[in-house]
Amino acid sequence: MSWKDYLTLHQAAHLEDFRTFLSIPSISAQPAHQDDVRRAALWLAARFKQAGFLQAEVLPTAGHPVVLAEYCPYPDKPTVLFYGHYDVQPADNPERWNSPPFEPTVVDGRIVARGASDMKGQVMAFLLAAESLIANGALELNVKALIEGEEEISSPSLPAFIEQNKERLRCDMIINGDSGQLSESTPLLGLGVRGICALEFDLVGPSHDLHSGTWGGGLQNPLHAMAELVASLHNPDGSVAVQGFYDDVEPLSPELRAWYKKIPWDEEAELKKLGLQEFYGEEGYSHWERTTGRPTLEVNGMWGGYTGPGGMTVIPSTAHAKITCRLVPHQNPEKIVMLVKAHLEKHLPRGVRLQVRTKEAGAFAFRMSADHPGCVAAREVLTELYGVPPVETMFGGSVPILGTLKQMLGHDPVSFGFGLEDELIHSPNEFFRLSSFEKGKQGYAMLLGRLAQ
Repeated sequence: MSWKDYLTLHQAAHLEDFRTFLSIPSISAQPAHQDDVRRAALWLAARFKQAGFLQAEVLPTAGHPVVLAEYCPYPDKPTVLFYGHYDVQPADNPERWNSPPFEPTVVDGRIVARGASDMKGQVMAFLLAAESLIANGALELNVKALIEGEEEISSPSLPAFIEQNKERLRCDMIINGDSGQLSESTPLLGLGVRGICALEFDLVGPSHDLHSGTWGGGLQNPLHAMAELVASLHNPDGSVAVQGFYDDVEPLSPELRAWYKKIPWDEEAELKKLGLQEFYGEEGYSHWERTTGRPTLEVNGMWGGYTGPGGMTVIPSTAHAKITCRLVPHQNPEKIVMLVKAHLEKHLPRGVRLQVRTKEAGAFAFRMSADHPGCVAAREVLTELYGVPPVETMFGGSVPILGTLKQMLGHDPVSFGFGLEDELIHSPNEFFRLSSFEKGKQGYAMLLGRLAQ
């Protein structure tokens, strides 16, 4: 029996295993789900053992545990390390879900559940691909799987874990499964991700909320000040107005800009899909350049005052905002946070006080060469699997651990995953296409076979 026949024969059982994994609410951000996170780790380690891995353990960290699985019977053959995560985003606002987020439901060829695409589907696809090869004596290289439980909260415990377990994690190549494809018919080879930094800030006015009839017009309204301050962060041309923000940014080369033009892009279709009339961004750049090759500053949330039903005539005592910046190579997250903080201080409206908190440590951007042996193998597999060569680009999002893996283990992680951008990750009704699940199992099996050669 070939590995393909094995996957076909066990397709129904594998889908049930996937549903079981999805039913565990492994929400790393919420302390109430701490036991669920551990339960997911224990289930996954047991499933790696069932798949034929010689070792699979749930190992402690300063936060949520790591699953480390190993199939290393060949002392004279190379070792591939697969990175993924088993934790998921919160699933608040259940009324916006068409079915309970942790009761996986198959609808129209899609499995709907929190974590289906990001990224339990990718983890299961890799595990089952390895299982199909092990079952047929066809896994001819060493494989390790490092599956963490804190990616959705920026992996705070993983660097220390890697440092403490460097010898066990020693490898010759790294595959990052936290990735995706361009569409159902067009593969994508990601050559990097943007970095990230984040901060929150408050504007503080009076000691308590005030009656707007008594005090309105006589003092600064923190919400008015917030609107003015946030508006100061960008120029009319869409560029970031923070002084020094672009100082370390390397201009896009003519070769890179020509490369971007080759990426398929149906602007009208994308506008219709998103319910927009037009796209907007930094002038002088294409959509793909803006969203993957240029740095950005985005306001992720603003709130304050009365937001309940009806009206309440108050001047709020505080206003709040959250900001993230996506960064490109050579930008330092800590430096960017300091520059944004200095801008907020310089442009602070009169009559309010500013309080700034750094939300997370941040991460540097990561890029790798298209000629990397892992990229060459991934390109060959994707071309065979989809019938067309992959589009090569950078991702606009951030996977902070990629830079850490490169720095600490000495290898560029090759991104190879099967999620699609429309699968509502981090949103209600997240789903994963069953066709992508099947492609993922085949793709990982083909990649492991190619790397063994």
